[in-house]
Amino acid sequence: MTLSLTIRDAQPADETAWRDLWAGYNRFYESSVPEEVTAFTWKRLLSPESALFCRVAEARGQVVGFTNNVLHEGTWVKDPLCYLEDLFVDPASRGQGIGRALIRDLIDLGTTRHWSRLYWHTRNDNPARRLYDEFIKADDFVRYRLSL
Repeated sequence: MTLSLTIRDAQPADETAWRDLWAGYNRFYESSVPEEVTAFTWKRLLSPESALFCRVAEARGQVVGFTNNVLHEGTWVKDPLCYLEDLFVDPASRGQGIGRALIRDLIDLGTTRHWSRLYWHTRNDNPARRLYDEFIKADDFVRYRLSL
């Protein structure tokens, strides 16, 4: 049986499901985001004026995964770049191609909307790298992160 999956823009009614998945995402990365930041992030994900946007995967009438993304300009290209900042699939729904479909959705959007590049990063030991490597092998860049 093939999973019937819909990938779409997040809607206000998705907030509870998104927050549950967001909490799981933060547990996975052993991190914590203050409630005021989570609320502000959700608001920006839905705002047409924001560079942030969210795509959700819906199966069997339930939101089972998401991507949080940042569309931005770059100095080496003329067309926008899309940074896939967060991708998460409910652990109970994994192994059904949902993560792959979420990435494919962004590739299709980017092709249609003329983005120059889609990129993301993850931890070296993330098991999802097997999936990511199906799309493109990791490059040799090292990330530096300075909190201000």
